[in-house]
Amino acid sequence: MEAPGFWDDAEAAAKVSAEHAKTTKRLQTFTTLQSDIEDLEGLVELAQEDDSLQDEMQEHLRSVEARLAEMEEQRLFSGRYDSGDALVSINAGAGGTDAQDWAEMVLRMEMRWAERRGFAVELLEVGPGEEAGIKSATFRAQGENAYGLFGAERGVHRLVRLSPFDSAHRRQTSFAGVEVAPVVQEAGEIEISDDDLQVDTYRASGAGGQHVNKTDSAVRITHRPTGIVVQCQNERSQSANKATAMAMLMAKLVEKQERERREEIAREKGEAQDVNFGSQIRSYVLHPYSMVKDHRTSHEMGDVQRVLDGDLDGFVRAYLLSAAAAGNN
Repeated sequence: MEAPGFWDDAEAAAKVSAEHAKTTKRLQTFTTLQSDIEDLEGLVELAQEDDSLQDEMQEHLRSVEARLAEMEEQRLFSGRYDSGDALVSINAGAGGTDAQDWAEMVLRMEMRWAERRGFAVELLEVGPGEEAGIKSATFRAQGENAYGLFGAERGVHRLVRLSPFDSAHRRQTSFAGVEVAPVVQEAGEIEISDDDLQVDTYRASGAGGQHVNKTDSAVRITHRPTGIVVQCQNERSQSANKATAMAMLMAKLVEKQERERREEIAREKGEAQDVNFGSQIRSYVLHPYSMVKDHRTSHEMGDVQRVLDGDLDGFVRAYLLSAAAAGNN
């Protein structure tokens, strides 16, 4: 950064500067934690001699353990795009109105978790359901390791409950799918031909202020070779919506490329694992008992409402540790 001419290329300099700031922050976190652990060792010895220091020692220990767990989590992100932002899409699956209502609950859960993690969250598009809930929605989570973290949420989420939309109040099973793609900064990652695109404009309709503001300039882009469809309706102008939709398309094409790469690696290893979107990853049971269970790790929690309010850290960390262990074998 101190080299002559470093700032001549403003874009390249900004990237290096951002990387420097991120690395400096990590180093400071490490050195502070290292110092606090040394202090803790002395505090433990003093607390053994003076019971009045027990509470202070326990508080200091909890702080160190929490920060150490965060640093351990950082170690798990080694993928090409893991450190960047995430584009998260939720789609209602089988189950009719119940599934559309469930999809909206999943959207709320995922966005709340992102906010709890300190990410900036931007809702890009919402397709409201006919009676309740949503058919689909997409939001962007912006922050360090957003893509790496949200990768743990990719897949099908299953809900079992007494249906509020059934007059007989029967038990209903509903499904919602979560797709996650990396937000790519480099325009040259994948080339997209204009001839491969079908661009449609329409007026956004639906829940209005409940989700995003209505606009006359919503844009839908279909990528003909892959069948991928993206849409954006939250910007003020048609050109801004199109630019955002193109960035969304790029993200989904990169994710498709990454998924195909993972499948090829799995085949080379002779693994029979399902690495495609569509695998059921977690069940949320509200009846006849209360339990959320992740089928990949067996991590579970009895307080379903707490999970639906965005407390996903335990599930995500268990998955990341499991995936890291599998990758090292």
